[in-house]
Amino acid sequence: MRLLIQRVSEASVTIDGAVIGAIGRGYLVLFGACETDTEAIADAMVKKLVGLRIFEDENGKTNRSIGDVGGEMLVVSQFTLYADCRHGNRPSFTRAGSPEAANKLYEHAVETLRNTYGVRVQTGSFGADMKVRLCNDGPFTVLLDSAELGKE
Repeated sequence: MRLLIQRVSEASVTIDGAVIGAIGRGYLVLFGACETDTEAIADAMVKKLVGLRIFEDENGKTNRSIGDVGGEMLVVSQFTLYADCRHGNRPSFTRAGSPEAANKLYEHAVETLRNTYGVRVQTGSFGADMKVRLCNDGPFTVLLDSAELGKE
């Protein structure tokens, strides 16, 4: 699983000209699942996401989490996080999870953020053609990859 996290002052997602999700200060999270991901992996990734300390404290140090600042999240499915560009010029997406499995993990992660961690979450629409707008704060962008969790 890969989560591309962008610290934002605001973000929104639009489908067919209608805003379906919008947040103020928080994270825009692009969510990608691969064929080997499980709910246990999603749980570990969500825990890591919620615990990230990438907001500034009173001393200007990145030492505060999303909960510490009362931030929100906009979570958008993004299978292209598993693009393989090693061969040729056209990316391959064979490592991305099947739409059914990926959507199940996406929904699980969103519900875990809401119900377990109490995060205010807005979403895109899985599989839709979306227009995402954001104001990246910093800019500050972090990639979490489940293949790297727990490695030293």
